Amino acid sequence: MSEPEAAEVRRVVTTALEEDLRYGPDVTTEATVPANATAVAELTPRSPGVLAGGEVAVAVFDAVLGDDYEVVSRCPDGSRLSRGEPALVVRGPVRGLLTAERTALNLLCHLSGIATVTAEWVAAVAGTGCAIRDSRKTLPGLRVLEKYAVRCGGGVNHRMGLGDAVLIKDNHVVAAGSVTEALRLARERAGELPCEVEVDDLEQLVEALEAGADEVLLDNLSPRDCGRAVELRAELSPKTRLEASGGLTLAVARDYAETGVDYLAVGALTHSAPALDIGMDLRAA
Repeated sequence: MSEPEAAEVRRVVTTALEEDLRYGPDVTTEATVPANATAVAELTPRSPGVLAGGEVAVAVFDAVLGDDYEVVSRCPDGSRLSRGEPALVVRGPVRGLLTAERTALNLLCHLSGIATVTAEWVAAVAGTGCAIRDSRKTLPGLRVLEKYAVRCGGGVNHRMGLGDAVLIKDNHVVAAGSVTEALRLARERAGELPCEVEVDDLEQLVEALEAGADEVLLDNLSPRDCGRAVELRAELSPKTRLEASGGLTLAVARDYAETGVDYLAVGALTHSAPALDIGMDLRAA
């Protein structure tokens, strides 16, 4: 599980803090907290989950406090969190801790929520050989961190943007005239990139397999049809990977995974994951 790029973390943290401080410093904290007050801050989950974004939260404290604080303890990302057991503990000036609090928690809760939901999907298909994969259905500006959170939960990433892989969808097929022609053009113009094509039925699947797609996205097919797709893959193009997508839920995840497809594509990992409830509590230094 590789860490997100430090430059990307700094960009997100800088943008978030600028948003919170655009009208000036934390006036409430400056009015009520003595300048020399110090404390220990514990960032603690109120419910169990999987941690993602610990390093991001630390980057927030770094940006606000510089060298004027210390990290007492931090669970590694990907850790299973128990209710009431701190994920991150820092010590420093209270004014800085409170200024950083909401930005740190916003990112930590959001990313840990994604990791927690991803881990639930991964557990649902355990032992099948099928991987849980994300999509580009991410919040603008947060894709790198959200996809990192998916990895923290045990999932795998699909393409990061529009230029690192070919994904031929229904509108591309309409524009090109057919699955075969769309694949031919993609091979001609972007042959160095992996090429996936979306199909809506088994007839299109056969066309995609015969045209040599690297991957095929099976859109809104039933588990029964996905099983048949696996059989057709074995007959026509054994190296082609298959990805089930569309309307998947945890309740049917295993049914799909047991058909033999390679991936379940789950946009909900990033577009619908609820935040993990984590709070920050101060205690005497």
